[in-house]
Amino acid sequence: MLNPDFLISFIVASSVIAIAPGPSNAFLMAQTFTNGRAAGMQSALGFAMGGVIHTLFAVIGLSAVLKASPFAYATVQYLGAAYLCYLGFMTIKDSFLKTDNTSEKPHVSTKKPKNVFLQAMMTEVLNPKVALFFIAFIPQFVDPTLSSTTLQLAIFGLLYPILAFPIDCAYIYGGDKIASYFRRHPNAPLWIDRVSGGIFIALAINLLL
Repeated sequence: MLNPDFLISFIVASSVIAIAPGPSNAFLMAQTFTNGRAAGMQSALGFAMGGVIHTLFAVIGLSAVLKASPFAYATVQYLGAAYLCYLGFMTIKDSFLKTDNTSEKPHVSTKKPKNVFLQAMMTEVLNPKVALFFIAFIPQFVDPTLSSTTLQLAIFGLLYPILAFPIDCAYIYGGDKIASYFRRHPNAPLWIDRVSGGIFIALAINLLL
């Protein structure tokens, strides 16, 4: 079903890519800093689901359409950037709204993060670079001498988020340890929110550039 040598090479290469800092890791850290470890885990699951969706796109050829059509690529790119900007501005806005209640409840935040899983999934799905990653990177490990080319593509595509998930969890654990120090100070959560919002906006700019 799979070439063992290609499989080992894919595992090594995918692990290196998942460990290397990138937009997904920045999003995970921002959510963890802002809303805690649970939000980070939801983000990791959202990215994993986004990888599954991109695998389906790659198998049925939608990613190839993005690669072949500059208009389609640009459309998805602008949608993804706009969504990240929206997340960034809303996070910063919420931090200023919390300022009014800081004197009464400086350490307590009763507001739970909403739809973090969906936010992460949509961020991944609306990133055309991820689509091109699946269409350009994964086929390199498909053995053309085997009959099940489509099946190999699907297996490798689904294997990548499985390999990346525990690495994302390690980022979340480390980020939560760092953020726990700042959460013990009255005004730190507000600045964490603002920095996180800035990260989302920076990711949007990076996506456009």
